[in-house]
Amino acid sequence: MILKILYVVYFLFKEKEAPLVFKIILIILGVVTALLTIIVVFKSFFGFFEMARVEFITKKQFFTHFYIIRKTLPKAYKPILEQEFLFYKKLNPLEQKNFDHRIQYFINNWEFIGKDIEVTTKMKVLIAATATKLTFGFREYKIDVVDKVIIYEKAYFSSINNQLHKGEFNLRFNALVFSWEDFEKGYKIENDNINLGVHECIHAMHFTFLKSRRYSTSAAIFLDSFQELTSKIEKDNRLKNKIINSGYFRDYAFENQFEFISVLVENFIETPLEFRSQFPKIYLKIKEMLNFNFAGY
Repeated sequence: MILKILYVVYFLFKEKEAPLVFKIILIILGVVTALLTIIVVFKSFFGFFEMARVEFITKKQFFTHFYIIRKTLPKAYKPILEQEFLFYKKLNPLEQKNFDHRIQYFINNWEFIGKDIEVTTKMKVLIAATATKLTFGFREYKIDVVDKVIIYEKAYFSSINNQLHKGEFNLRFNALVFSWEDFEKGYKIENDNINLGVHECIHAMHFTFLKSRRYSTSAAIFLDSFQELTSKIEKDNRLKNKIINSGYFRDYAFENQFEFISVLVENFIETPLEFRSQFPKIYLKIKEMLNFNFAGY
């Protein structure tokens, strides 16, 4: 199709009767078409070689951060991050700018809905920062299966199983749901390996990557690393028993693979030094799975 357009442009340009303005328009059209063709071809080759690198050489993307226009955060957001989000304070200045850009994306593209509670700037910033932190090692960071965040004051009654819930990822409604009281506890108590925001965001990331595995190297890194980890554990009964009997991972981790991955990441985020000490190989696999090469980890 593109070649046909270029041929038509060339043929019309050769016509002597064609006015100058028309020829200029045709030149511009031809140049734009050629550039688009180059971009499409380059993107295809880039995707092919990066996926080959991730699958056969090393689980690393060619680059993670590149923004034509980097968004900046409103001044009111910065003190919240600096005072209440320890991870942010440990980032270098360039990393903080990249972090700011991504937070702004989540705040702008997610609808925040309060259920009998007023949604505050602090709520938006800390929830967006949690999603940003977990995806910060990936180039594809937009959690496409979420378009809204529903916030309750406390634990809420869920019609899914007729029980009180502290939080959930609802795939049917493309929603993250949190009890704000319990979300805040996840950051106020930083070493109990329970972080509601991290837990539910990992569920959402997991489903996003399952949908995009065929073409996303971020998804390939996350899912392939986790698959390698679970295969290793299944084959190593000694390691499996150590995990179960250690008491380090809460029992909820063994409900299914989705809960297992979320609990592993909670422990990784909350107590990285203890995790690395008790289960060094699993720790390194989680680090690879999140491409998490930041201070403190």
